[in-house]
Amino acid sequence: MKNLVKAIAYGGMISTLFTTPIAAQQKMNEMWGSGQQAKEISKTGERGHLFEWGNYAMFIHWGLYSQLANVWNGKTYYGIGEWMMDVNMGNADKNEYKAVARSFNPQDFDAMKIARLAKDAGMKYIIITSKHHDGFAMYHSQCNKFNIVDSTPFARDPMKELSEACKQLGLGFGFYYSHNQDWTTPGASGAAKVDAEGNPKTFDDYFHEKCLPQVEEITRNYGDIELIWFDTPGGIPQKYAEKLVEVVHRNQPRALVSGRIGYNLGDYQTLGDMEVPLENINGLWESVDVTNDAWGYAWYDQNWKSPKQILEYLISTIARGGTYMLNIGPDGMGNVPEFVSNTLRTSGKWIARYPQVIYGAEVSPWKHRLPWGDVVRQGNKLYLAVYKWPASGKLYLPGLQTEIASAALYNGTKTQRIKVAQEGSWTELQVPFRKPEPLVSVIELTMKGNEITVDNTQALDPELGTAELSVKFAEAKDCHMYKSSWMEKFGEWKHVYCVSDLNRGGQITWTVDVKDPGTYQVALTVRGNGREVWKVETDEGHAAQNQQSASSIFCKRPIGWIRFDKPGRHTLTVRMPEGGKQADLSSISMTPVYFE
Repeated sequence: MKNLVKAIAYGGMISTLFTTPIAAQQKMNEMWGSGQQAKEISKTGERGHLFEWGNYAMFIHWGLYSQLANVWNGKTYYGIGEWMMDVNMGNADKNEYKAVARSFNPQDFDAMKIARLAKDAGMKYIIITSKHHDGFAMYHSQCNKFNIVDSTPFARDPMKELSEACKQLGLGFGFYYSHNQDWTTPGASGAAKVDAEGNPKTFDDYFHEKCLPQVEEITRNYGDIELIWFDTPGGIPQKYAEKLVEVVHRNQPRALVSGRIGYNLGDYQTLGDMEVPLENINGLWESVDVTNDAWGYAWYDQNWKSPKQILEYLISTIARGGTYMLNIGPDGMGNVPEFVSNTLRTSGKWIARYPQVIYGAEVSPWKHRLPWGDVVRQGNKLYLAVYKWPASGKLYLPGLQTEIASAALYNGTKTQRIKVAQEGSWTELQVPFRKPEPLVSVIELTMKGNEITVDNTQALDPELGTAELSVKFAEAKDCHMYKSSWMEKFGEWKHVYCVSDLNRGGQITWTVDVKDPGTYQVALTVRGNGREVWKVETDEGHAAQNQQSASSIFCKRPIGWIRFDKPGRHTLTVRMPEGGKQADLSSISMTPVYFE
């Protein structure tokens, strides 16, 4: 089992075992779509405008699982509660699960309150679960009685209420719909192959009796739809996916179809759950993330993202070229947890002060995050979003080759001019010692002309060094680079690029730009089994070699000090000189060492 990767990606859940991480990722890309059709959508057209220009949306997972709150038969299951019928969670009996609907009565649900939260947060549209894998419709479905109006004492259509609230507040609205998996409807993926009377049921039966009619309902009965977010295509035959796309585009010509419809039929690409990429991606795409660790409400999950974390993920997603859709999970009564509301409103107030950083913002010309933060572009202006404010009063910008006309601290209503100095390929901005913003500070650069040229070589910041310099930006020789995705808890996904086979004579080399000669503390982020010997060497012949233990999870391990004698372009190479056991390396970090 050592080399098996179980690719059970919630949101695109692939319940299949693949022999390598690469195979799993290739399968996910194949089924979720690469977003090539996004190129056909005009940047100035109405269709997809809120997706492409707005850059920020609210995802809502809400259903019977919200009432369970991750508890089944008195036991708490840690992970994503929407999968309570899965063997990896509570393995709940399907009929017992369906019976939960009899007591589902979310009387605190207030559609306008939720829509107002999204608006206050700076989000431009809401996507909510109309039917998840459990088969329960959160709207009044006419083709199947297992829905919130016909099967619960609540007896209201909250989707109708939410769509109307969004319209009143000028927000877009759309639906999540699980088109392949439906665990309580015979014939669907994950369900029984016979009905209650023992009659055989096929996927075709499920599709034409429930799936297709319900997609017709959600695209006809709720006004204008921004997009339909299909999920978990699995092995659905292509003809069914094509039919669903046809229905959406016929009934809602302005609506987008998510890439998770399968077979590259979507209008845009959705990355893996909880993933913000390391480098720019072309075309239309989105990152889907959570405010804590789960999608639906879980009673125990208090691991909330802070307002600053949300802003960093949002800005860096936009800087890479994507849209950020952030999930909330109302509880069984329909209430949004207070911590979520406070966090979203706090980050929303920041967005209201700095809208240029979010709406209509374009990709960073550096194509990757910088040691102190990230960059977005609006025409001939660059907005530097500073996550780590420099204590020295100097912020360093590497590789900018276009001349700056002016630079200023920016807060949305007024600016404070700052001085700019050029030293070789580095731009030095003289900033206040005190951080202007408690969350993310913003510097506005107005460039001379609209052509902005950047040398995007990775750089060692004179004050910050590097953060986690991923192997994604290095050259691998005689070793294997791959993307590793795993679950911390069931459904809580992590994604890391790493290299293996360094113990067989391989090496990994970064090219970095160094502003000033100096000494750096080197650390490697590794995982493995046992004690390994690592060597880090520069092109000037300086090296640090050390033995460090590695565990089953990625941990940062200090290796030693390395000096650069001259400024300019250098290389850093990592090897395992004494062989050792198999270990994965994901990144290197360089922290400046100061001497008086």
